[in-house]
Amino acid sequence: MKNFTTDMMRECGDCPIRHRAVCARCESDELERLEEVKYYRTYEAGQTVVWSGDRMEFVGSVVKGVASLTQTMEDGRTQMVGLLLPSDFVGRPGRDAAAYDVVATTDLVMCCFRKKPFENLMLQTPHIAQRLLEMTLDELDAAREWMLVLGRKTAREKIASLLSIIARRDATLNLRTGGGPLEFDLPLTREAMADYLGLTLETVSRQINALKRDGVIDLTGKRHVIVPDFDRLAEEAGDDSDGGMPS
Repeated sequence: MKNFTTDMMRECGDCPIRHRAVCARCESDELERLEEVKYYRTYEAGQTVVWSGDRMEFVGSVVKGVASLTQTMEDGRTQMVGLLLPSDFVGRPGRDAAAYDVVATTDLVMCCFRKKPFENLMLQTPHIAQRLLEMTLDELDAAREWMLVLGRKTAREKIASLLSIIARRDATLNLRTGGGPLEFDLPLTREAMADYLGLTLETVSRQINALKRDGVIDLTGKRHVIVPDFDRLAEEAGDDSDGGMPS
């Protein structure tokens, strides 16, 4: 992980999430101003990025890896309420405390900005504020989609939905267009998938095996997923096939 931050992340132009991050619309002079308040942080899988209620001294984007958003109830029960994938934004300008526990699900690299200077830059740099608004609206749409997944879909549809969401994001990050098989590494263990989807581990394993048996997906090892036909996966998820993959 150290090599990733020191060798590959010297310049914003080399950033793998540049086209989707909060700085996506920034001009060169705006990037220079962001550079002045930017730093990188790495976390090992299982490490807490921030606890709910803690004061946040930074905001930033996931560059590599996956983190989970978790809420703890008064009786100690926890629920995973969201995933942070590469290019997702962590923290809220104008809000001092974290709303959720943020935990690294895999080894994680984050591009962080000192919070107060970033808030000042938002006021002075419309491109940053505009992109953050777009990302917030996308996050709202994703939350509404996830309400449907958890509330109305069958176990098979839930698994297919999660796979399609990850496949779409991976394709967008890697600038892949529609057509041909999709391949990606599943960032969650089956136990984490069960927690996130409100299913048992046995149900998750059974449904993944069923999707593999029916030719909807193929697996190499436990984590590498191949989707021969994304439209079919979308149909299994109960989604419209015309609203998913970028063209």
